[in-house]
Amino acid sequence: MDVYSPGRDITGRAATPVAASRFVAISGDAVSGVITVGHAVAGGRVAGVAKHTADPGELVGLARGNSRVVRVEAGAALAAFADVQVGADGKAIPGKVVGYAITSAATGALAAISIA
Repeated sequence: MDVYSPGRDITGRAATPVAASRFVAISGDAVSGVITVGHAVAGGRVAGVAKHTADPGELVGLARGNSRVVRVEAGAALAAFADVQVGADGKAIPGKVVGYAITSAATGALAAISIA
């Protein structure tokens, strides 16, 4: 039996404040079957994208799955089809591939990102 089905959204518990539309990573062990998450670190791996804002201890939905397009806040200007990586505070910046920009976006705007 699956614990998490590939490509399916899951729920995490925020270890630190989590902003909507930011890359998040697993930051601790699961408690009662719910993973602990926080903003992904710059250049790091991602578990998904926060669907909404959450304070520490609150549940937060994670959009996840390869080739899925989600909105991620841009931490720098992104050109359409640019490879993106995690920047400061879980924002999308040009670089190592965790996904790519579907459309261009200005710094601070929500960019359409296809998750790798």
